[in-house]
Amino acid sequence: MFEYNALSPSCLSLLMSKDSPALLTVRDAAERLGVTPRTLKYYEERGLVSPTRSEGRYRLYDDEDLKRFGRILRLRSLGFSLHGITEMLKRPLEPVEGGHRFSTESLQQIRDALAQQVDALDARIETMRRELKEAQKLRAELSPDLDYLERRLAGENADALLEQRRSALVKAGNSSPGKRIKKPRTATPGESTPGESTPGESS
Repeated sequence: MFEYNALSPSCLSLLMSKDSPALLTVRDAAERLGVTPRTLKYYEERGLVSPTRSEGRYRLYDDEDLKRFGRILRLRSLGFSLHGITEMLKRPLEPVEGGHRFSTESLQQIRDALAQQVDALDARIETMRRELKEAQKLRAELSPDLDYLERRLAGENADALLEQRRSALVKAGNSSPGKRIKKPRTATPGESTPGESTPGESS
């Protein structure tokens, strides 16, 4: 699965040519590899390649950098993720007939590293699901309150709105299996019935 064939002899010959300069600029290296300078900078920003720097802080690439870029580009063309490629680049390739391959030990190390990342992501997803569920529940609780206040501010009658809320609660309770809504007790003279008014607002 995690295999890498060596660059073609013609490509390798081009990279290792005696006529090639010892170090290449970003533009020259990109032209040599057939990509844009931005592509090389992107992989450097991801920590996949670390070119040397000139005194003027210009990036300079040697043959080993070009080989590493060639390997990255090939793996990307095969659909491997940058996280997967990062793990692959940490392990050496073993020469075999017709190319290079990872050893069984290296494959296992890559597999374990990626499995650990997947497990961490699964745990993160589960946490986010719980948080989302709690947020949705809270939003459902706040929405009727917000609706009441907006309608009151729009000039609707408080008594009518409170009666609508009371009816909605009764209806919701009756539609919930096993849930019973207690009938409000009759108020004694001079005593208000619970729920007939909201704090600071007379019904």
